[in-house]
Order: sequence, then structure tokens, then C-alpha cells
Amino acid sequence: MDNPGIATILPELNALLGSRVTTSASEREHHAHGESYHRSPPPDAVCYPESTDDVVAIVKLCARHRVPLIPFGAGSSLEGHVDAVRGGISMDMRLMNKILAVNADDLDATVQAGVTRKTLNAHLRDKGLFFSVDPGADASIGGMCATRASGTTAVRYGTMRENVVSLTVVTPDGEVVRTSRRARKSAAGYNLTNLFVGSEGTLGVIVEATVRLHGIPEAVGAAVCPFPTIEATIRTVVDTIQMGIPIAKMEYLDEQTIQLVNETGGTHYAETPTLFLEFSGSEAQVAEQTASVRAIAEEHGALSWTSARDADERAKLWHARAMFHLAGKARIPNGSMMGLDVCVPISRLPECVHRAHEITRGMPFIVTMLGHVGDGNLHLGIILDPTNAEHMRLARKLNEEIVNVAIDLDGTCTGEHGIGTGKIKYMRREHGNAIGVMQKIKAALDPLGIMNPGKVLPED
Repeated sequence: MDNPGIATILPELNALLGSRVTTSASEREHHAHGESYHRSPPPDAVCYPESTDDVVAIVKLCARHRVPLIPFGAGSSLEGHVDAVRGGISMDMRLMNKILAVNADDLDATVQAGVTRKTLNAHLRDKGLFFSVDPGADASIGGMCATRASGTTAVRYGTMRENVVSLTVVTPDGEVVRTSRRARKSAAGYNLTNLFVGSEGTLGVIVEATVRLHGIPEAVGAAVCPFPTIEATIRTVVDTIQMGIPIAKMEYLDEQTIQLVNETGGTHYAETPTLFLEFSGSEAQVAEQTASVRAIAEEHGALSWTSARDADERAKLWHARAMFHLAGKARIPNGSMMGLDVCVPISRLPECVHRAHEITRGMPFIVTMLGHVGDGNLHLGIILDPTNAEHMRLARKLNEEIVNVAIDLDGTCTGEHGIGTGKIKYMRREHGNAIGVMQKIKAALDPLGIMNPGKVLPED
């Protein structure tokens, strides 16, 4: 325990939380990392608050003794967001898991931070409503707010930024702040909600969130469409978005990814660049969307078009996209997936994909490429043995080159994975002098620097 405040704070935490604070090696190791390849030493202790009052007390203790505090959701983040780079207390929010209110007429729900998205959607199903943001993992709502998560449905419903109405946050000095009311719009004051959405626990602890809901669509359709070239695939994406077709999901898998899934999953997809599509709305709207996108795809030389309306048949069509991550890790002994994530304006997507393929050609490991291409978000998965130092060096170099391509195209170093520790080095190139403004906000709200230190911002 390198932090001098730890020895003093632990007895006080024990008095406050009893068995809900632990220094066991297994618990500390579990909270030392998310799902990323980044690694750091474990936190000095782990605590489990059950209420906002618990969080306030823990934050005040950490501030008094200048002990770092790292909020922890489901542990599914990918860029080192929950790493205890300076030791301290990992605060696991899983016991704050109550659904506090569902306002069906207003299409919103208020939940504690530890509620997961699948739990919320299971609760909403009988009401004919759903929460739209789907990052893949069963992430906590608080964590999704903190990382500004998105996923496959963002092209239709938006990211967390568009789907958070209000937050309740405990600031670094222990004050409880509600960022806004539930009104659909407001011109009153600074937009504090969007300040905390994406702040990754560096400005305060999110304890409650009010999120937007949507009606479960009457009909859903799916399609898989392979193409002869990358260019034809991406042009289909661009034309679909520019025509304003309200497609629900639009996912790109390159030939390497399709081959990997076929090998490990027993599927028989054509091993060419492929779009996985989903349409939703009324029966007539789904039929119209399907026909329109199919016509665009055929104009660009689509090799085939396989569609489904039945739920089981749709699930089979989307099997490749759903199993991608597990298929990659299973490919090699001790396999690990290093996930890369960039986003560019939709008009620059063809160039981004083409240059990414050029950069990855000839690498001594498998590099898969897929993306939520309807909003310009491209993901690469590097499958390698993390103990191979040369492969790790090449992977990090590849990461840097592709991030620089995205920024050159007026894009961003991360569309949805966030910054954490992994992408701090790109922040100044992307944001320029705006970094200074961000640092001033951080210093004003967290002058002691206790909130998830070493994340998001470069420290001069």
C-alpha cells in the first residue's frame, strides 16, 4: 500500500461499510482491470456502496485522506478505465441496482448506477418499451454513462449522449448534484449532463441516471449482404445514410472476420466484405426500408441478399456478428483480443477503411475488421498472444497509425471505447488547445486529483 492515506482510511471504511469493504487479493485482482489488454497493479481495497449516502461518505473519506477513488461498473471497459494506476479504493457499484421509476408516458426511466442494461430491458418488456443503447456487454447504466457508450443501434437511436436525460452525481467534495430535470428540452444553465457523460469517473461518481426509452417496434427484419469489394460495401453504407433511410443496424465485417467466424462457428458465409443489416418499424416501414437498401446494394454489385423476419431466423443471420469476439480469442492458445476503435465522418469512411486495410496487410497476427459503419465507427480486433513482445510492439504501432489516419480525416481516436489510460497520448493531437480547457474543468471540480486519476487527460 504505497498511498500513505490507505492505512488511515481502511479502519474508517470498515466502520462505515463492515463486510462491504475488502482487501482480499482475489477481489483486488478482479478490480485491477476491465476487459482490455492494459494492466496495472490492483487497488488497495474494494468497497461496495448500497446507497447515495454510502457514496457520499466514501468520497468524503477519500478526499480527507487524499486517497484515489476509482468507480467500477461491470468491468467491461476496453481502455484501462478502471485500472488503479495510483492505487486507492475501487468502488464497485453493483449493489446500487434498483430501478427507481419508469415513466412510460414520458418514455424515460430512472435507475441506480449499478443496474445493467439487460436488467432494465427485462423490466421494461411487459410495458412495450426498451432502452436502446447496446454496447454488446451487459454493462451497467452508470458505466455506460461514464464512458459515453454506444453500439450497434446508435445509427438509429443515438449513443448515451443522446439517451441520457439527467444524472445524479456525487462530486469530489461529496456534494450530491442533479444535472437537469426530466423535461425534453431546457435552455437553463450549463449542460452539466453532457459534461459528466463521457467523463469516465474523473469528475465525480454517477449514482443515478434518467435515460430515454423507446417503443418496441411492431416489426423487425434482418438481412445479410456480401459484396465483391470493400469499396462496393462501404459505398452502399454511405448511400443508405445519405438517403435518410432509418435503418436500425448496419454492421460491416471484412473477409478476414467472416473467415474466422466460419472456422470457429461452423457457419458458411461467403468470405467477402459483408453487411449485416436490421430494419424496424411498422410492417410497411420494414418492407420499404428493406426494398430500398436492397436496391442500393444491388446497384453496387451485391453478390446475394439473404433476409429474415422470424426472430429465430434473424438470430441465425446475426450469429456471426454476435460471436465475433469469442471466436477471435479462441483462435490461438492464450489468445487475447486487442480492440481498436476509431470514428470518422461518414463521407470519409471509404478512405478510412481502405487505409486501415493497407496498414494491416502483412502483419504476423490476425487482424479482423468490423464496424458500426452506419455512423462511421470502425473497429479492429488484433488477435495475438500478449506475451509475445514483438507482436505487442507491432500491434501498438498499428493502433497508432490507424488512430492518426482517423484524426487526419477529421475523425476521432475513439468512437465508443473511450480514453481510459490507453488513448491519452492522442488527446492533444485531436483536441489541441481545448485540452487546456478540459484540464481547468478537472482542476476546478477535483482539485485534489482523487477521482480516477491518470485517465482521459494528459497531465502536464
